[in-house]
Amino acid sequence: MKVSIKKLKDLERKVLVTIPVNEYELKFSTKLKNIKTKAKVDGFRKGNVPNDVLEQKYGASIHNEVINELIQETYPKAISENNIRPASSPQVSIDSEDPKKPLTYSAIIEVFPEIKPKLSRWTNYEEFEIEIEENDINLAIDDIKKRYGDWNDVQREARLDDQVVIDFIGKIDGKEFEGNTANDFKLVLGSKSMIPGFEDSIVGKKPSKFSIECTFPEDYFKKDLAGVKAEFEINLKNVQEMKEAKIDKDLFDKLQMEIKDKSEFKNEITSRMKNEVATQEKELTKESMYETLLKTNNFKIPNATVNEQADLMRKDALMRIGHSEDNAGDDLFPIESFMEKAEKRVKLDLLFAELVNHFDIKVEKQNIDDFIDEESKRYKDPEQYKKWITGQPQQLEQFKMIVLEKQLVEKLENVLKSKKKVIKFSELANR
Repeated sequence: MKVSIKKLKDLERKVLVTIPVNEYELKFSTKLKNIKTKAKVDGFRKGNVPNDVLEQKYGASIHNEVINELIQETYPKAISENNIRPASSPQVSIDSEDPKKPLTYSAIIEVFPEIKPKLSRWTNYEEFEIEIEENDINLAIDDIKKRYGDWNDVQREARLDDQVVIDFIGKIDGKEFEGNTANDFKLVLGSKSMIPGFEDSIVGKKPSKFSIECTFPEDYFKKDLAGVKAEFEINLKNVQEMKEAKIDKDLFDKLQMEIKDKSEFKNEITSRMKNEVATQEKELTKESMYETLLKTNNFKIPNATVNEQADLMRKDALMRIGHSEDNAGDDLFPIESFMEKAEKRVKLDLLFAELVNHFDIKVEKQNIDDFIDEESKRYKDPEQYKKWITGQPQQLEQFKMIVLEKQLVEKLENVLKSKKKVIKFSELANR
């Protein structure tokens, strides 16, 4: 077998394979002999049919089988022996299949790039520090009081922050569209959970029936509705006002807090916020570190891998709203809307893998056990959790990746330069 590799554009490669005639002939004759022992042809005894008669009857199908088998056997060898890392399925074309000549075929593929990580100390990543102010703590407490409060019917016009119960029917040019209706739909005015103008049009209204006009945003996730004006017939059935929960033992029990009074409650909320902030500081710092690495490491990535990643992201988005690819049109979360994120994800994954090799990072069993010990502290019965998790291979694999990433970040912190960036807790919502 002879193999040659031709570089096409970017990461495309053409693998040219030539297989000697004798390999073809050996396979062909073996298959012909097998058929000869079983074939029934009028005028001949079983097992005594001449080869030329068999070739006339079965030659074409044997030829196709042999060609397919030779390609399936030789392609993986050609890839392996030439240290090629394919990123896509091969597009195979047969250049010569004359039984009297060597079999020649070509396979066009995309390959993964060869990356030599650049770790520049001239570019700083941002090490985040998040400041919590007194007002942030008070807002968090207010949010808890609302979350555990009750909605009570009121006999007045709807105001911002009220919850309304509505039925609605949406139409475009007098025709209904998918997802256009809802009954007994609960909507908090000012939550911005509906398209622009929808909630504002209900503010100031008392329970009644009325119509409103709204325009779907240009970047709406359903392509056929983006930028389109729609009319909604609304039946406002109830206006409800929030009665906030009291800070008392009942609320402490719901929150599973072993505390006695408002002062301890505030201290507990502050402590939880600090723990949350510590996690967010690490995440934001890690994101900045990765962004810095992407800027200093510029390389091509295979289109096939990006397309696969974008497809996975779309499937995940559809699943979150109860859809699948089979029952969702192309206009629902168009694949193009995921391409930029997919490219970034693929670049990071490839760079991540190369950096792990660069630093020779290994995850030992003890590393996983230590991580599980730490995780188990979040549960009422740590030992029961440990027993359960050992029987969850997928979860354990995720833990391995988390530990691997943590070790990589620690290595990067030692070789890259950082600069402090202080932000306020209130700014997190806009990031």
